[in-house]
Amino acid sequence: MDKFQEMSSFVAVVEAGSFVGAADALGLSKAAVSRHVAELEQRLGARLLQRTTRRLSLTDDGQLFLARAKDMLAAVDEAESEIRSRSGEPSGRLRINAPLTFGVLHLAPLWGRFAQAYPKVSLDIELSDRVVDLVEEGYDLAVRITNLGNSQLVSRQLASTRMVACASPQYLAEHGTPAQPAELAQHNVISYSYWSAGNEWTFHAADGTAVVVRTRARIHANNGDTCRAAALDHQGIILQPDFLVAEDLRRGDLVELMPAYRAMTLGIHAVYPSRKHLPIKTRRLIDFLVEAFARPRWNTAH
Repeated sequence: MDKFQEMSSFVAVVEAGSFVGAADALGLSKAAVSRHVAELEQRLGARLLQRTTRRLSLTDDGQLFLARAKDMLAAVDEAESEIRSRSGEPSGRLRINAPLTFGVLHLAPLWGRFAQAYPKVSLDIELSDRVVDLVEEGYDLAVRITNLGNSQLVSRQLASTRMVACASPQYLAEHGTPAQPAELAQHNVISYSYWSAGNEWTFHAADGTAVVVRTRARIHANNGDTCRAAALDHQGIILQPDFLVAEDLRRGDLVELMPAYRAMTLGIHAVYPSRKHLPIKTRRLIDFLVEAFARPRWNTAH
């Protein structure tokens, strides 16, 4: 008996709650589905389902096998989808969400190349720093700059960006140059409203020790370009990603502070709702972005 068919029948029975419902879902007879599950149990030497006249329930072994079987069936679906997508031509609309500043600086120059490569795909791009709900709002893909942690979304990392504390030479000449994170509490700070830690900035010393300082914001802004502009106008110290300030640092218009300490590094991810049945247009876009950011031009690490 085909192991794949046995697993498919078993999962279908659990999801449908009955052998009849599973048979309808699979387009098989009830007898065939029953035989598949029975042969699976016999081969495993374990009972997976408790059967009564009124209901079905999973045994402990059944619970364990169900989780593994679902993973394996999903992996097969994903592999088949990927192979099919290699020979198909992408078409249709792609709804994309991305952060405003990153979208303007680093994504906008790419869209023409993608559109030229895939002429049957239309792009609907929204730039916003708020976190959208991909499923509820109907997005195919979003670019997010964060540490995803336990996110339920599927993601693929495109690049990374280092947060940099910096200020203009004129501001530092007038107010002094902080050498330790604690000194930031005495300086004018231009804060980013969407920063998850609020006014608390965390740095790490060379030995890995974390240092947290509560800053005093003179200017709040919900946009990184505004924070950068204020820093270039000598208004205070910012903590912004190097994809935004790399050129200012190279020119000397902004100066990185406290080089012995490092702020966090964030991942830049393409996120999407599910691997299962991933449309070819979305897969092509993800692959395109991975290749485009293989060598980020903003990398200021040293």
